[in-house]
Amino acid sequence: MTLRTPDDRFSSLIDYPFDPHFAEWEGLRLHYLDEGVGPVVVLFHGEPTWSFLYRNVIPPLVEAGFRVIAPDYPGFGRSDKPTDPDFYSYDRMVQAMIDLCDSLDLEDATAVVQDWGGPIGLRTAVERPRRFRRLVIMNTGLFTGQGRVTPAFEAWRSFVEKTPDLPIEFILRNASESDWGSEVLAGYAAPFPTADHKIGAWRMPLIVPLAADDPGAAEMLAVREALATWSHPVLVLFSDQDPIFTTRVGERFAETIPGAEPLELIPGAGHLLQEDDPEAVAAAIIGFLNRT
Repeated sequence: MTLRTPDDRFSSLIDYPFDPHFAEWEGLRLHYLDEGVGPVVVLFHGEPTWSFLYRNVIPPLVEAGFRVIAPDYPGFGRSDKPTDPDFYSYDRMVQAMIDLCDSLDLEDATAVVQDWGGPIGLRTAVERPRRFRRLVIMNTGLFTGQGRVTPAFEAWRSFVEKTPDLPIEFILRNASESDWGSEVLAGYAAPFPTADHKIGAWRMPLIVPLAADDPGAAEMLAVREALATWSHPVLVLFSDQDPIFTTRVGERFAETIPGAEPLELIPGAGHLLQEDDPEAVAAAIIGFLNRT
């Protein structure tokens, strides 16, 4: 079964005035934002967020002369939501994004990734090198099963496993380093009116590979190996208050990708740096795009 969140759930979102765009993919309706004109920037969200996460980053990018595309993965945002947990795999989520980028015929785009957007967006970029020429890597990692995850991630995964009806607002309130306000928290919860609408958001932390033979581990290792030869420009932009993806994770990206600039930090922001300090995030991305 596939669910579609009613449109009225999105009718009065704070700071989200964007027109929806839709693409058909394997019988599902995928939603994406498409704002502005100019060189293309694709914003890949994490979990349990959606394109709403970038709503305060998009206008400055558009004003700076860029075309911004922000998709919602299957199961998230305004995209259709299959209720079969087995639907949600790393391969399938990547394929949805590859096919969307192919359908839009993108060229020389910049991939901006964060959280689950890292494994999804970075694999999309390395498997479509003609379509992507620059990367912005924020608070994310590649899980190859070759090392231990942080205690914070272990606690998060354990909580999710026991809580299929994820309390979206509670989760994001606890992830914040500032008071976002009730309207913002309600915006993140808008796509998920019932537990069945949350199957994708619930499932994604549980498919993170923890061992080298887990599904997705080999594919993420291949992404890491491809990045080790990536010579195009890369901005590694991390916050300094994220217990899951620490600054050391960001340093390793910057050290191992040939095209990467030294790690740039946004102080005082947590895991969702796009929400805690969107102005600094937008300014850093625009500066990187302009100088490269």
